Amino acid sequence: MSVRNVKIQSRVGLHARPAALFVQTAAQAPMDVTVAKRGGEPVNAKSILAVLGLDARHGEEITISAEGEGAEELLDNLEKLLSTPEPEGA
Repeated sequence: MSVRNVKIQSRVGLHARPAALFVQTAAQAPMDVTVAKRGGEPVNAKSILAVLGLDARHGEEITISAEGEGAEELLDNLEKLLSTPEPEGA
């Protein structure tokens, strides 16, 4: 299983557009992908409601994980989205 701890750089946190881009990217992967706040239970990263329900804010660290072929590349892409102050096109 591949795991990354990432600090959210978007000033709105993992909400609205950043959450939608995150979920869209995760949903393109054939494997299960989860996301969790520190000390919290992991949720399905392909579910917009689950991701929004995390209430992950700017500066907080989250853990994303995936298992299977292409997991590292997927986590690279998700980490890039979260580590960017504002997603492209925002």
